[in-house]
Amino acid sequence: MRIRTYLAGIIILWMSSCEQLYNVDTSEEIDHRVKIARVNDIYLYDEDISSLVPKGSQADSSMVVSKYVDTWVKKQLTIARASTELDFDEAKIERKILDYRYALMVHEFEMHYINQHLDKETSNEEIEKYYNEKFENFVLRQNIMRCLFAMVPVEAPQIENFRKLIRTYPDSNLEEIQSYCYRFASKSSLEIDLWINFDEVISNTPLISVQEKADFLKNNSFVETSDENYYYFIRVLDYKISDQIAPLSYIKDDIESILINKKKVELRKELEEEVYKVAKENNEFEVY
Repeated sequence: MRIRTYLAGIIILWMSSCEQLYNVDTSEEIDHRVKIARVNDIYLYDEDISSLVPKGSQADSSMVVSKYVDTWVKKQLTIARASTELDFDEAKIERKILDYRYALMVHEFEMHYINQHLDKETSNEEIEKYYNEKFENFVLRQNIMRCLFAMVPVEAPQIENFRKLIRTYPDSNLEEIQSYCYRFASKSSLEIDLWINFDEVISNTPLISVQEKADFLKNNSFVETSDENYYYFIRVLDYKISDQIAPLSYIKDDIESILINKKKVELRKELEEEVYKVAKENNEFEVY
């Protein structure tokens, strides 16, 4: 009997010493998290904002944290105010939360499936076929042009020779025009197959004041103007007026994006049908 009492005493002393050694509070768990802010009985802790701290200066980090804390406090105060002034249908809110959660899960699954199966390669034949079928959808909203453009300082050498070269193209040598512009032009556009917005070409030139832009393009194949610092040369190679159908090369990237998005839609439908088919074969659902 004395031995049992002695052993029980040792066990009690050992358990007591363990509590002291590991700071175990048997009545209430101690929260070691650092509190950042409080709204009523809701706390924001340091671990909640740890991922927000950017790499860089301490000033940048403080600014980000301060902004987040301020937003968090205002949001919690608004939620608290709403809870006191409105009688919410908690069941309805929970259903919406679940719907949103499930929608996110489905979206993530679809993105995973699409990333695994999507073929981003789009052939020129596919692009041309879509353009020919849907060309009426590609009406221009601005005037565009193919051109040679050069902005040359007034003090640049051999201006007369360059003027002749750019004005007479394509009868002149394109490489000579390019060589001159690379050496002396402050700004130039020399890709003869590239369609560009007419407004972009004439921006920051005296031609920006042109009012009847369509008529200007129709009546000018070569334009030269100047100010006190520069000569501006434009050799118009081709143009399209707003409300006309855009050339294929101008909208090729747009059509490619459209075709890729169509593939994504098809893959989503394919995934949905596959999931349904497998579930039906495995008798995973019933409709009563």
